[in-house]
Amino acid sequence: MATSGVASLIDVRQLREHTDDVLRRVEEGGEIIDVADHGRVVARMIPAPLPVDPETHKAIWERRRLAEEIGKHWADDVSAAEAVAEGRREL
Repeated sequence: MATSGVASLIDVRQLREHTDDVLRRVEEGGEIIDVADHGRVVARMIPAPLPVDPETHKAIWERRRLAEEIGKHWADDVSAAEAVAEGRREL
């Protein structure tokens, strides 16, 4: 199992002959596999991300909506760090 982000390399011919095994390595083992044709990498197989549950998806979009709303009222010449520092001075 390759977990370091370094891809294994297989030839396109090996992929054709062992497709099921290669897909299993990617899906179950989380392995990243580069596919080469005549020594040149032509594709990379990576595990698909896990699906996001509906509640998490809803929360992500709500945070994005909130960020957009804040952005409508944010002064262009004030950074977030400056706003936090100003808030601390007021305490």
